[in-house]
Amino acid sequence: MAKAKIMIVEDEWITAEDIRMSLESLSYTVTSVSSSGEDAIKNAEKDMPDLALMDIVLKGEMDGIEAAGQIRACYNIPIIYLTAYADEKILERASITEPFGYIVKPFVNEDLKISIEIALYKHRIEKERRRFIEELQGALPKITTLSGLLPICPSCKKIRDAEGNWK
Repeated sequence: MAKAKIMIVEDEWITAEDIRMSLESLSYTVTSVSSSGEDAIKNAEKDMPDLALMDIVLKGEMDGIEAAGQIRACYNIPIIYLTAYADEKILERASITEPFGYIVKPFVNEDLKISIEIALYKHRIEKERRRFIEELQGALPKITTLSGLLPICPSCKKIRDAEGNWK
């Protein structure tokens, strides 16, 4: 299986480099490192990563929660928050963006790997489920059309003709 492409959104350069090294040691590919929400959205569109690790407090006008909401809505990229903040109000705001995980810093590499793998799996299953639903919705009109072509009585196995007579 191909290595997952992960985008890092972190405003502290040293922390971002530490996360990059951790991800690379876990055999993931880092597509970009952004320090602001605005840059994160641009990089998400440009790189289309498999997942974004998002800090909440960022440089610029936009915080990580707002950036995550836009990235998820526009590009359907799963988000894992990787932040030092875990108070009730922030958790409530973050949960609205439907994150695939929330890791409080400092983190352990194994916890990061587990969260990433679960998020990637869950996202893959959600995409597959949506595809199946679309296929079923597309098949429904065909099934409805076909059911009117050859009406068969389930008990006597007679066929109804165009005039409505069973033969």
